[in-house]
Amino acid sequence: MTTVYDFEALSIDGKPVALKKFKGKALLIVNTASACGFTPQFAGLEKLHETYGPHGLVVLGFPCNQFGAQDAGSNGEIAEFCQLNYGVTFPMMAKIEVNGAQVHPLYQWLAAEAPGLLGSKSIKWNFTKFLVGKDGRVRKRYAPTDTPESLTKDIEAALAA
Repeated sequence: MTTVYDFEALSIDGKPVALKKFKGKALLIVNTASACGFTPQFAGLEKLHETYGPHGLVVLGFPCNQFGAQDAGSNGEIAEFCQLNYGVTFPMMAKIEVNGAQVHPLYQWLAAEAPGLLGSKSIKWNFTKFLVGKDGRVRKRYAPTDTPESLTKDIEAALAA
């Protein structure tokens, strides 16, 4: 059985990260963008990281430029933007694709495990969120319009499981 721990990604500074390093933690995986109407959600994601990080939550941001070219910068520019504008301290990963021929294997798995509206496997927009339990299995998928603050009950349940 596949879990999130079977995947690897690159950190925003280009270093390989085996997701098994987060074994036993709950993960909130988000495809992000720096120039999107939902970009202010970085502040809420950072607040979740600060509040629940000590209890075992890891927020992982995956920049993506597939929706309206809203994250056109380099990984370095994206990292600087997130830090300067939102004080992001949670792990940001290297830019990826979440749909199409070049979809990152992690996102291919996430979308298959928690399909969207009407069973759609594609990611519809920036700031789609996936909550992964401490067992490495996807618990829930959230729409871009679901604010980080609205996820607290589900996060608390994932941490308590």
